[in-house]
Amino acid sequence: MTAPSPIEAEEPTQAPSAPRRTFGLATATALVMGNIIGGGIFALPAAVAPYGTVSLLAFGVLSVAAVLLALLFGKLARRSPVTGGLYVYPRDAFGPFAGFLSAWSYWTMCWVSIAALAVAVVGYVDVLVPLHGNHALEGVVALAALWLPAVANFAGTRWVGAVQIVSTVLKFVPLLLVATVGLFFVNTDNFGPFNASGDSAPGALAAAAALLLYSFLGVESAAVSAGEVENPERTVGRASVFGTLASALVYLLGTVAVFGLVPHDKLVKSGAPFADAVNAITGGGWGGTAIALVAVASIVGCLNGWILMAAQMPYAAARDGLFPKPFAKVGKGGVPGFGVWAVAVLGTLLIGLNYTAGPDTTFRVLVLITTFTGCVPYLLSAAAQLYWLAQGTRDRVRPAGLVRDLIVAALSFAFSFWLIAGAGYAAVYQGVLFLFAGIPVYVWLRGRQPEEATA
Repeated sequence: MTAPSPIEAEEPTQAPSAPRRTFGLATATALVMGNIIGGGIFALPAAVAPYGTVSLLAFGVLSVAAVLLALLFGKLARRSPVTGGLYVYPRDAFGPFAGFLSAWSYWTMCWVSIAALAVAVVGYVDVLVPLHGNHALEGVVALAALWLPAVANFAGTRWVGAVQIVSTVLKFVPLLLVATVGLFFVNTDNFGPFNASGDSAPGALAAAAALLLYSFLGVESAAVSAGEVENPERTVGRASVFGTLASALVYLLGTVAVFGLVPHDKLVKSGAPFADAVNAITGGGWGGTAIALVAVASIVGCLNGWILMAAQMPYAAARDGLFPKPFAKVGKGGVPGFGVWAVAVLGTLLIGLNYTAGPDTTFRVLVLITTFTGCVPYLLSAAAQLYWLAQGTRDRVRPAGLVRDLIVAALSFAFSFWLIAGAGYAAVYQGVLFLFAGIPVYVWLRGRQPEEATA
């Protein structure tokens, strides 16, 4: 397959059919922010506390990586401004099998991540309505958090976009207040040791970053939904960068505030770290209750966007015959309905497993699996950009632009590879099993296509 040069890559390809472009810059930015700022900021400070304050350094490194990925997806979206971006880029560069692996891995990441987000709601609902450790009640709460936004998705993409804007504002403003006002109440004695893991500092940094990547998943949201974005060649890149920078700011300041407000030994065991941090500021329970309400609204709003994303990736692949046909069916509201049902059912199964095997351990495993399965499409997308840049001829490429794009793509590839390694043997092992489970699906689908279509 002959790929276009970097200059030709600036020219957008046309979608097979004219999409309904309902997302402007504000909505696309809200989609990015809403999908990034979800359960991660509310649940992960406690999850990474056992590694020590090296986690703050990991947040800084990931913020740089996330901005690089946002720039990468903006460039790739100029070439292919269609729905399913992270599937389209590897497919166009390396063929249908690479596209399928990217779509399958991303889809797996989505429904595993959706289950993990629904589980993250429980700790904050427990602040509002004590569940007393009853796993049956906790499971019901998690299932409600999953199915309410799943049902809402059937109202259409315009409704999803409106919910994203409202939920993003509701959570961003209070979080920003905590991340700024909370800094004035920080007690440096609460931070604990720099490296509390017992491992080497580089090992602790990589392990913390692998967990924290979960909080940055969503940087690709505008690229995946490019078919619904107005003027995607320009808007996707801007929305990706704006949304990522704003989210990174809140993350860094908010995590520093939580680490400095909640004693380290208490933070390690916390089920609602932001609620504990606000209680430390206000000296009572009402602040924690308020932030718990914000957290629940934030996570449910995030689920609203992620369920749409989880349906759109297989939709794009199904149009090419690389996913089962039902995934390609679109309802009146512009949402692939079968895809929504599929991720909701699979998420339900994982939630059931979570409260059978024990939520304290399963949440961490789910998060690390999403790190692996999320990084595979990032890795393949960065490789696709490197491939297209390598196809350019010297007389048609601006040297300054080539160097910039090479640096962005190479660093994005390196960061993705590093994060996969940092996820740990167990997560990589389980993630590979999820990934390879899709190969029989690919073989069956390709085998049923006409010979000329598979040539």
